[in-house]
Amino acid sequence: MPVGLLALPGVYQPQADTLLLAEALAQEELGPRTDALEIGTGTGALALHAAGRRARVTAVDVSWPAVVTARLNALRLRLPLRVLHGDFAARTAGDCFDLVVTNPPYVPAPGVRLPSHGPERAWDAGPDGRGVINRVCATAPALLRPGGVLLMVHSGMCGAEETLDRLTGVGLAAEVTATAAVPWGPVLRSRRSWLEQQGLAVEADEWEELVIIRAQSL
Repeated sequence: MPVGLLALPGVYQPQADTLLLAEALAQEELGPRTDALEIGTGTGALALHAAGRRARVTAVDVSWPAVVTARLNALRLRLPLRVLHGDFAARTAGDCFDLVVTNPPYVPAPGVRLPSHGPERAWDAGPDGRGVINRVCATAPALLRPGGVLLMVHSGMCGAEETLDRLTGVGLAAEVTATAAVPWGPVLRSRRSWLEQQGLAVEADEWEELVIIRAQSL
């Protein structure tokens, strides 16, 4: 994965979840005939990882600072990267890809509505943390070519089994291919009481499980 990437204020910087997803991405076959999409690109780290392996990559983000950041990083690294601003489903309507990779917002948050501005857009995902995950699952069949692969990382707190059920329910072959335990970050720590009240955490929790979901179009 590229190192030393720029990040404008408010843009999500690569962390443990990004690195875990990069490891999964490294195991996929990519090349000049691979059309890839990253949903929620942030700094562009994963999209540029794929572009560095000669894939033709499109990256989408709802945040203008993220779009500008990804474009700047592509220029600095001299890698071709198409970066689009807006909702991923709307901006990719009618397009199909061999690979879709995403580190979506997945942190459970008290607000029913997803944030429309600010850095919280990169992590807050509704009361169950699935506000964006469910949309990715529902849209995946239309985004993937036959044999195409979706790679997604999210917290075990959101329910890996539900993600697998949703993906298999729309006709994809899905499995958990990797897990990792990471210390709770400041966002989870700041809402510990609420998470405990929702039954999403217990008092002794200090580690968060991350999961990699791999789904393939049949």
